[in-house]
Amino acid sequence: MFKSIKTFISSLVEDEGFRNRTESNKCQLATAALLTRVATVHIEMSQARRDKLHAVLKLHFDLDDLTTAELIQDSAAVDRAAVDLYHFTRQLNQVLDDEGRRRTVQMMWEIVYADGRVNEFDWRAADLLGVSTRQRVELRQRIAAGRAALPVSFNDRQFHRSVPAFIGD
Repeated sequence: MFKSIKTFISSLVEDEGFRNRTESNKCQLATAALLTRVATVHIEMSQARRDKLHAVLKLHFDLDDLTTAELIQDSAAVDRAAVDLYHFTRQLNQVLDDEGRRRTVQMMWEIVYADGRVNEFDWRAADLLGVSTRQRVELRQRIAAGRAALPVSFNDRQFHRSVPAFIGD
């Protein structure tokens, strides 16, 4: 009897671990797809945005270069298949807390500021994630100020770490 209880509890723990990994992978893909959509709206993705997207995803999800490149490739396919932003933001809103949604908006601003072009689409994505106007403005200003203060040769990893920790870092 104890063996069957132990087996049952073990299977629940293993199932929960699998569920958490699956949710994490879905969250990574939805985040990457949203960031890809934001980086390419109205334009072909610039090299600066492509490089920043790679750097931000690699650092945020603690991935190696190959895994990051695969995630971006998968996200581009998901983005092409999606009709609108709601697909991504709905998924993210289901699994992320307020802090996670603010981090996603912070990553979004880092990418769109890579070449200095921001548009209303970026604001709409942040709105759909439930990040308040005040928080969006504050995040955008922090990223813009950080970009303005950086030398041109500053690498992306150092930049990401130098941005003031608005959200619990």
